[in-house]
Amino acid sequence: MQSDSFRPFLPAEAEIVARLLSGDLDRLGDGLRPEVEDPKRVIRAALLRFLLLGGEEGYRLHEKGLRLSGAYIKGVLDLEACRVPRDIGLKDCRFDATPVLSSAVIDRLFLDGSFLPGLAAERLETRGGLYLRGAHVSGGIRLADARLGGNLSCDGATVHVTDGIALDAGRLEVRNVYLRGADIRGGVNLSGARLEADLDCAGAVVSRPDKVAVAADAINAGGSVILRAARVDGEVRLPGSRIRGDLDCSGAAFVNPGHNALQLSRTLIEGAFFLRNGAEVKGLLDMQGASIDTVHDDLACWPGKGDVRLNRCRYGAFIDGPVDARGRLDWLSLQTPERWGEDFWPQPFEQLATVFREMGHDEDARAVLIAKERLQRRARRKRARSRLWRGMIAVKDGILEVTVAYGRQPLLAFVWLTLFWLFGVIIFGYAERQDAFKPNSPVVLRSPEWTLCGVGKSEQRFLASTQQSVSGRAETGQTQLACFREQWEASSYPRFNAWMYSLDTLLPVLEIDQKAYWRPDPSKRWGTSALTYFYFQSVVGWALSLLAVAGFSGLVKSQ
Repeated sequence: MQSDSFRPFLPAEAEIVARLLSGDLDRLGDGLRPEVEDPKRVIRAALLRFLLLGGEEGYRLHEKGLRLSGAYIKGVLDLEACRVPRDIGLKDCRFDATPVLSSAVIDRLFLDGSFLPGLAAERLETRGGLYLRGAHVSGGIRLADARLGGNLSCDGATVHVTDGIALDAGRLEVRNVYLRGADIRGGVNLSGARLEADLDCAGAVVSRPDKVAVAADAINAGGSVILRAARVDGEVRLPGSRIRGDLDCSGAAFVNPGHNALQLSRTLIEGAFFLRNGAEVKGLLDMQGASIDTVHDDLACWPGKGDVRLNRCRYGAFIDGPVDARGRLDWLSLQTPERWGEDFWPQPFEQLATVFREMGHDEDARAVLIAKERLQRRARRKRARSRLWRGMIAVKDGILEVTVAYGRQPLLAFVWLTLFWLFGVIIFGYAERQDAFKPNSPVVLRSPEWTLCGVGKSEQRFLASTQQSVSGRAETGQTQLACFREQWEASSYPRFNAWMYSLDTLLPVLEIDQKAYWRPDPSKRWGTSALTYFYFQSVVGWALSLLAVAGFSGLVKSQ
């Protein structure tokens, strides 16, 4: 094609041709984007293609490339599979047809502030970047499999499609993707993209309600993914992605009620995950299988109950967020495993406890594990088919909870042992003061000293051992036990000690000999009660001792 085929030149074309060699930015009119077809600004796309591909002698581009603003470009700028070794700068221009750059190889492409019906640039290769800052695109931008040596910059751009994908950049290779402050109606597809640095969507608005709004499955970002103060109506997907920097959702709003709002399953975040500063998630936040270095969050920014999924999620620490068992257990309670056909997820509790221990919060870690045991055992009881069996399990779980906290606090058994010991001191001490104890020795009980103390001095008692009637030894109103203690023969008999008696009864491993010498007397008013508690405390002592041993050994913990 020769330049003669374009003659006569249109007014704007003649001006451009006359200034080709200067390399200056050619402004048509005021340089602003024309809103309607202005004859003074119209340039045929075919002429631009002729110039970009080298033209002919006398119609060569300056080494700086084509730099033009304020033009109305008529027709299809078709550079498919072409090589343009210079920059293409078509800023603040209006295209009446979609430019085609599929499989083209160029230096850099500047379309800042321009209006385009769309952009077809699949498999595009650039030495530098592609710039659409402040551009208005009424159709889709297609960049699938493109390779950009610089950035894809769409800061402040407006991209609207009636239905479908507004920005299709699947498997894109690029340094940075900038969508800061962009207004996108339709989906954004970056699945499989490889970014040397950041995906920055700070302040962007993406709207595709009830569908996938941002698809970034399996991306590999060498820097951060920034969604700070962005608003997305629809699903944001990052499953299986690797982010070597941070995922910053501070102040962002993800709105997709009843469906996935933010999908982070199996995502590897080597930096921090930020969800704070008024961030809002309306829909499911799925972090199943994700791996995160640190979490920076406000609990109020997480979704409502049932819309959080943390099973198999791993993280290293909490920074600038709640670091206490109560707050974090409320966080875990946002999960509802029943929604996914399961009754309980133990791993989120174990992960939280591990993080607390690594951060030095051992008490909080223990509280989390106790809560995990309680909920896990409750789930097991629900699986029991028999009501009787369910009730028996509930009794067992209740005993384990109050005595050793399911093996997480085995020292709690010693607290119960202490309480029963003190309670026994009160009961046995009171019964002894009411003379409801007697020697626990058949020899003593048959001795004259004990027998005659049961008879007043004014009465006679026949002793079979001597075959004689002997006067009693008890003073008027004196009890048999009190009388026996005054006898010289009883001076060598061990004295009753309520403290030691209760301890001897409670702990099976001790032999203090108190219960070997004394026993409640059921014939007395308080003797029956004391004897009943004697048996009860003996059983409790054995049970609590065994539970303490089992707790320390870990036998009662759920695996």
